[in-house]
Amino acid sequence: MAAQSPGLIKTVRMIDKFTDTTGTWVAWLNMPLVAVVAYEVFARYVFHAPTIWSFDLTYMFYGTIFMLGAAFALHKGAHIRTDFFYEKWSAKTKGIIDATSYIVFFFPSIFMLLWISGGEAWYAFDIKETSEQTPWRPILWPYKSVVPLTCVFLLIQGVSELIKSFYAARTGVVLEHKEKIEI
Repeated sequence: MAAQSPGLIKTVRMIDKFTDTTGTWVAWLNMPLVAVVAYEVFARYVFHAPTIWSFDLTYMFYGTIFMLGAAFALHKGAHIRTDFFYEKWSAKTKGIIDATSYIVFFFPSIFMLLWISGGEAWYAFDIKETSEQTPWRPILWPYKSVVPLTCVFLLIQGVSELIKSFYAARTGVVLEHKEKIEI
């Protein structure tokens, strides 16, 4: 077995801690989401006075939680994987397949999405774009900025996952066992 690389392992642990921390912060956005929905239900059905802003805030909060939670889901192994054959492979084979997939598919796709979404967010900021969904018409650049921020979080966690894949391919040892999520 190859010797452990303390620098790489420390890097992985640091990135994973960052992702755990940001994932926890993002999870707290569920509180204002629930508050907005509860307020809207109360206002609509008790006072018969629906708000003009709750729909916009609801989709913005939910979209933000969904998008910014992607890196945390990647870290925890919560993304869908067709593990028909994968589970039967050795740690080395899994590492090779994962590393190749990150290099060939993941990083190019996320970089392209970052480039395009960053341009869209900047354009929304530049023209002071507002929503056409409701009469409230909130500004959209903060919401559109969530996608490039998500890409940055995914790239950071992707580095950790790539290092783990290389480590598994080289040593046959899995640095981190993903949480088994059953449906």
